Amino acid sequence: MNLLILFFGYLFGSFPSGYLAGRIAKGIDIRSLGSGSTGATNVLRHIGKRAAIIVFLLDVFKGVLSILLAKYLLLNDSWQVAIGLSTLIGHIWPIWLNWKGGKAVATGLGIFLGLSWQVGLATLGVFIIMITLFRIVSLASVSASLALPLIMFLSFSGSNISLPFLIVSLLAMILVIWRHRENIVRLIRGKEPRIGQP
Repeated sequence: MNLLILFFGYLFGSFPSGYLAGRIAKGIDIRSLGSGSTGATNVLRHIGKRAAIIVFLLDVFKGVLSILLAKYLLLNDSWQVAIGLSTLIGHIWPIWLNWKGGKAVATGLGIFLGLSWQVGLATLGVFIIMITLFRIVSLASVSASLALPLIMFLSFSGSNISLPFLIVSLLAMILVIWRHRENIVRLIRGKEPRIGQP
């Protein structure tokens, strides 16, 4: 049963919201434009704000839904983390889009909102602060991912530390940074576009 739940987690994550937005709104394959990602940022740049908001919310919902399912079935921390990771993997490498999906930010946010809403909101707060100051989505995403493990650690009270939750926060940070490696190079070179720039 738990393995079946992991499979459902992957299916949740691989729901191609950004790809469908491109096909429905403009008849395009969003993977052929810009960064090639199916995430909300690429949708914003090439389709529009309304579609990007919808894609972002759907991607967050995918993460939340997988964790809520695990909690409903009374799975322990380790299995909650496992289904969260399977959802993240589905989002990044969806089988029906030739393994080319998003960059793990919105769905990752949904997963951590499900695991610990306080950690999820605090990480979102870091993202909002950075996007407000610099208007560069990739910088905000990377900054939030770097802050995530620390926020998760600080959320534990005393010796009540969930090792699976701490490990998944580190893995999520690594995944987000790895998915943004080209953005990081452009940031270093000062060539990463701000919101509103092509």
